[in-house]
Amino acid sequence: MNEHRTAVILFGVALAIVIALASVTTLDRRDTRIASNGAPGGTTGLAKPHQPLDRAPGEAIPTRR
Repeated sequence: MNEHRTAVILFGVALAIVIALASVTTLDRRDTRIASNGAPGGTTGLAKPHQPLDRAPGEAIPTRR
């Protein structure tokens, strides 16, 4: 342990600095928007209908020449 004491201390100091900076950065963002399940303004939340298919599901694709 005596051989690596300086490296462990430096790593601990660096880790403490990183944790302190991360917490300050996180706490600084107080004016964030709140997520909601509501649709944005101007939308109804309904999908537009698709065009009808030219063939039934499972029917072979016609070869047009």
